[in-house]
Amino acid sequence: MSENNAFEVVPLRAFRDNYIWTLRNDRYAAVVDPGDAQPVLDYLRDERLELCAILATHHHPDHVGGVPALLAHRAVPVYGPRGEPIPTLTHAVSESDEVEIPQLGLRFGVLDIPGHTRAHIAYYGANCLFCGDTLFACGCGRLFEGTAPQMAQSLSKLAALPDETLVYSGHEYTMANIGFAREVEPENEDLKARAASDAQKRKEGKPTLPSTIGREKKTNPFLRCKQPAVIASANKYLGSRASDPVQVFAAIRLWKNDF
Repeated sequence: MSENNAFEVVPLRAFRDNYIWTLRNDRYAAVVDPGDAQPVLDYLRDERLELCAILATHHHPDHVGGVPALLAHRAVPVYGPRGEPIPTLTHAVSESDEVEIPQLGLRFGVLDIPGHTRAHIAYYGANCLFCGDTLFACGCGRLFEGTAPQMAQSLSKLAALPDETLVYSGHEYTMANIGFAREVEPENEDLKARAASDAQKRKEGKPTLPSTIGREKKTNPFLRCKQPAVIASANKYLGSRASDPVQVFAAIRLWKNDF
């Protein structure tokens, strides 16, 4: 849903493994989940860009902690989830709302994807999905405020997006997630290939993101809770028989917590 395609997405590293996704053209930049202001301020200075918007997916400090300092640098619109405690928001949004960034010619739809937090949201448009800590490359977020049924529904909503959708998650957790996924589904050939290709990216110091929805559907166990191999592994972990996808999801999420 882009009015032009003259923008790019640049990852800025923060803390140990966070990504601040920076959407830019030759003059302006918007940032997604700026947990730390300094990497953004440095990038804006070095690239001579003007901050034009801030988008937050959820209220955790490693995703919004840098917002006050960025606003001290420049007053810009701050979009974020309606129903979460982010005092710096200027525009509280939820499902069916749209976020327009005219300086970049971009418009995003908002999706409600609770589970990690109670009102977590994602931004979808221009073939890009900014999904915070709900969907990771080969994984998903922990259930801090939501329930397994909520998270399973949220992941199903994201999995229904077009396969070519680029997935921009909040953290570089991919190799650890792949290690767990291979325990769940050891015979998955797509997963074996992904392990090799993503390991090479990390060896070269490159991000493993963005992923795609299509790739996640082939390799991410949390999107594969109807697959016989995933069901069998969940039942082995539980020591019981479960086939309902939400029960399977809950089992492998619990397993991942202690992996």
